[in-house]
Amino acid sequence: MSAGRLLSVLLLLQSRGRMSARALADELGVSVRTAYRDLTRLQAAGIPLYAETGRAGGYRLVDGYRTRLTGMSEAEARALLFAALPGAAADLGLGDEVTAARLKLLAALPTPLREQARRTAAVFHVDAPGWYREAESAPHLPLLADAVIGRQAVDVRYRRWRAPQEVHRRLRPYGLVLKSGVWYLVAASGERTATYRVTSVLDATLTGERFDRPADFDLGAYWASYLDEFGARRYTGTATVRLSPRGRRRLPDNVPPEFVRAVDGTATPVGDAGWIEAVVPTESTGHACGELLRLGADVVVVGPPELRRAMADTVGALARAYGSAHGPHEDDVAAPRQPRSHHALPHDEPAGTDDEPAGTDGEVRRGGR
Repeated sequence: MSAGRLLSVLLLLQSRGRMSARALADELGVSVRTAYRDLTRLQAAGIPLYAETGRAGGYRLVDGYRTRLTGMSEAEARALLFAALPGAAADLGLGDEVTAARLKLLAALPTPLREQARRTAAVFHVDAPGWYREAESAPHLPLLADAVIGRQAVDVRYRRWRAPQEVHRRLRPYGLVLKSGVWYLVAASGERTATYRVTSVLDATLTGERFDRPADFDLGAYWASYLDEFGARRYTGTATVRLSPRGRRRLPDNVPPEFVRAVDGTATPVGDAGWIEAVVPTESTGHACGELLRLGADVVVVGPPELRRAMADTVGALARAYGSAHGPHEDDVAAPRQPRSHHALPHDEPAGTDDEPAGTDGEVRRGGR
């Protein structure tokens, strides 16, 4: 028997007035038989609870009865920060605490405010992951969250794209950031602060070593600065492209917003069919080729020559593969070798810490403290 679940039953009845055993079971994720047992135990404990029969019947508390057991635990108070992000709370291991905290909060509200809060919750929903992507599994996230909150150093085994791909780090975690459904850990390693993609953490162990986070460290300011720096170093070149009217309409769904803004700012008409020519930012030849191919025949690369050749080679390989009467041969579909892109992720997500350009240590680094 769970005392926490009995309290949840009591708070549900207090906040909602009347509920059937089936409704309680569905709310708490238990069987109807378990819900009946919990209700019987509450009655045996002296809670003024009675049943109303009939189609609209259910269980309710005697009018005027209110429990005073609404004090929140530390974990529940912490979980309130994620009340609007149940998925994030579950990732952090706080799903049950969020549910309990919301029930206690509703139970403490006067009836009119309780109903208003319930109506508001019913018409808003937050879905953090981006389109065309499933939420990532981050099994070490709860431990890292404990390390952040407890200001405890953690030893991690981390996978990055540079050799050696697996590295060991002792980190002093400063905070966690949820970006487009992906969790990132901001932590100090030695004298430098870096950003680590949580799904690339292969092992994590709390060390028991305590640390003090710098008094002037602001997680929100750090992340905003990181995004600015990432954007500044992300694009290392430019390309001149021509777009059909349809290609220009398709831009927002296929390329990063920086690309779209560049087209809007540099577009000049070409010919009489509505095509335009524009100068756009690029990260690398391989990455630019991959992004532009999403637009198919609605884009033509004018320059630079290496990007134009990469596009022609890739399109030629595809033509040979699909033009073969006997199906593609591996020599037909082998893509031309391109320089490794340091941004191999979907266009609405910054490169993860295991996918950074040469010159870093495989993590997203900033100046030391």
